[in-house]
Amino acid sequence: MKPPSPHPEAKDLAAGERPRPPGVPAERTAAAQFDFGKNWQLFSEHALTPEKVRQARRDFARLLQGIDLKGKSFLDIGFGQGLSLLIATAMDARTVGCDINPTCGEVLEANKRLFFPEVAAAPVPVIIGSILADAVLADLRRASPEGTGLYDLVHSWGVLHHTGNMELALKNAASLVKPGGYLILALYNRHWTSPLWLGIKYLYHKSPPLLRQGMIHLFYPLIYLAKLVITGENPRKQTRGMDFYYNVVDWVGGYPYEYAPREEIIARLQPLGLEIQRFIPAQVPTGCNEFIFRKD
Repeated sequence: MKPPSPHPEAKDLAAGERPRPPGVPAERTAAAQFDFGKNWQLFSEHALTPEKVRQARRDFARLLQGIDLKGKSFLDIGFGQGLSLLIATAMDARTVGCDINPTCGEVLEANKRLFFPEVAAAPVPVIIGSILADAVLADLRRASPEGTGLYDLVHSWGVLHHTGNMELALKNAASLVKPGGYLILALYNRHWTSPLWLGIKYLYHKSPPLLRQGMIHLFYPLIYLAKLVITGENPRKQTRGMDFYYNVVDWVGGYPYEYAPREEIIARLQPLGLEIQRFIPAQVPTGCNEFIFRKD
């Protein structure tokens, strides 16, 4: 099985390390990181559809299951293409976004105009920088809609394991949740193949563009078949409005990369006053476990 022909601009994803954007201090960026912003931009321009947005709305509501966002403060750490952030805004939450990649801010605005006309005029404050940086953490506290420095709900979906220091990222994210509030996370599960994937991602990161493209073509059918065998479902049928091809690019190229089993994440967050409310295991062994924590 061959992957679909990528858009010509997809070659930019193989062009090397993402440079620090002008005017953004070094402490606000990751020194060596896959260009998630470009991948989200290409996904949004060439794969995102109204039906996928409707699916994302349904899946987000299902994830919350009774958590009312109306009037609540909502922080999305690593908002990417902006779907969760915009859906929360449409649900009348007072939203703030944070992402290390400035391209994601542009993608957010484009997707808001195209797919969320009901909030097109609503301002969504965005902080560009790493959740690891003290300056970014201070900015997020200042941006809190209630002026308390805390949020009713902090959401970070498939992000903190790419920061280069997941332990500190978890600690900083947890520190922004108000008492009685929620922390919603998706984090890579640990599997015996996880160290192998770390090596593959590092190789991708260090490889020239042609080899990177070759790696995507090699792993696309392998990942397709593995997911088909494990889940018994069509891998192209994604959740949360996602797209299989761009998920493969994200997976193979996603570096830095960390992982942890369910028990380790719970053990790290319990001392910070967070109790697990709901857990959804990963569909595939190296996929993302989903967690909903509540703060005492």
